[in-house]
Amino acid sequence: MSTPHLPHNYLLSHLPDADYRRLSASMERVDMTLSDIVYETGVDLKYAYFPVDCIVSLLSVMEDGDSAEIAIVGNEGVIGISQLMGAGSTISRAIVQCKGTALRMPLETLNDEFKRGGAMQALLLRYAQALMAQITQTAACNLHHSVEQQLSRWLLLSLDRLPVTQMMMTDGLIANMLGVRRAGTTDAVGKLTDAGLIRYQDGCISVLDRAGLERLSCECYAVVRKEFDRLLPGYGMP
Repeated sequence: MSTPHLPHNYLLSHLPDADYRRLSASMERVDMTLSDIVYETGVDLKYAYFPVDCIVSLLSVMEDGDSAEIAIVGNEGVIGISQLMGAGSTISRAIVQCKGTALRMPLETLNDEFKRGGAMQALLLRYAQALMAQITQTAACNLHHSVEQQLSRWLLLSLDRLPVTQMMMTDGLIANMLGVRRAGTTDAVGKLTDAGLIRYQDGCISVLDRAGLERLSCECYAVVRKEFDRLLPGYGMP
């Protein structure tokens, strides 16, 4: 039988009590500060991070330094899952998008648990499939949809993983996430503000009309949300 555990992370909270107690001894709570880099490309990770109330963005980084977001990870998932799937090193950059806290566990410990073939393995495999769906849909969205639609999708995915409707975010950080020029981001933020969907002041975005964002967003948000709901029933804050 699974029972909720605190602090909340979907994967950890859906473990059987005995499994959670066994793993909790190897966890430590860590602060995740806005814009902190959790890992860079090409590194061998030592820890896995289970976000509690923060969001980490996974970025694809080009040789010239340009980057674009390929996925976000919040309290529904874990940072470092690629290492469990046999990757020798990371191929993306992980950067804190919204500050908060996470639970850190040695990857060796998590890998041992994965190899046991129990509840954690099943959860991680379902999460990996959901994450792949998000990566795939993000690539299509970045190619085919407007910056306003991409921004709406991005805000909605973030809201699903946060207990609040406000987030600290600069134009520059948004531009890096979406892989567009800052001028394009500023214009998109202005359009969402003029439409009464968000308020943006002093680096803080407040979502005023979630339903309006869902109407403005392309189909990509709904596709990703549906897949997460299917694979991780009950995930998210709303």
